[in-house]
Amino acid sequence: MTDHTLLSTSPTRVVTRPNSFLFTMFGDLAYEAAQAKGEPPAVWIGGLIRLMAAFNISPAAVRQSVSRMTRQGWLEAERHGTRAYYHVTQRGADRIASLSPRIYGPVIEWDGRWRLLAYGVPERQRERRDRLRKDLAVLGWASLAASVWISPSNSLSAARAAAESNLLGEEVALFEGHYRGPRSDRELVEHCWNLPAIASAYDEFNRVYRPRVESERAEHQLSDEEAFVERLWLVHDYRKFTYIDPGLPSTLLPAGWPGTFAAATFREYHRALHRKAARFFAKATQA
Repeated sequence: MTDHTLLSTSPTRVVTRPNSFLFTMFGDLAYEAAQAKGEPPAVWIGGLIRLMAAFNISPAAVRQSVSRMTRQGWLEAERHGTRAYYHVTQRGADRIASLSPRIYGPVIEWDGRWRLLAYGVPERQRERRDRLRKDLAVLGWASLAASVWISPSNSLSAARAAAESNLLGEEVALFEGHYRGPRSDRELVEHCWNLPAIASAYDEFNRVYRPRVESERAEHQLSDEEAFVERLWLVHDYRKFTYIDPGLPSTLLPAGWPGTFAAATFREYHRALHRKAARFFAKATQA
């Protein structure tokens, strides 16, 4: 996450990265609606324009973002009559599947083993190497040393897929095992991840969202559209933690870790917004 500041409840909050925001929508409400129907998450362009209008994103900006995401391999189009429908590619579906457990749970206890990836990528392929690093960071890995990344989670298959998608499958080596020092496992976490910064970001999330959870539970004042807007901001803000916190095991974290409270806040508010947000999504995406 590059910006730990969560903005206020102002309805004029601006979407600065429509591409990322659209991916949040596909990974949350579109994915949920598709699962209920037993089909891939696909939304026609008119529906996307209606949904994003709730965030003051213009039709031209939506079309531009969809076109860019298609070129980048995250979305693909299919036509039904005169309408263009968009759904996530296999690459997009794999990314959603790898991130969903870290966003929605359930929490899995650590098995005590570390996963390690080492690569030897020549300088002429540095662009691929840089993309691999970004993908590993999103998957919750951290750099231990030059060309060596580690993760406490069981994510070797996701790391392998990231290497292969960047055409570096033959350049990486993957390992799994126990750490034998000289640090302790907890000290290793402190060395590779900035725990104070992560804790501060979680504290800010709790400060912003906890009162909103309690308000909606007590008063139920949000309209369907407002609940949709609130839910996407909630997921978008919480999803940012996947860039800085891989879901570090509780046994390796300080007591009273604010991430535990943030996870409870997120899931409680997500449930509270579900019915209204899903109803608005269904209405907006009707052909």
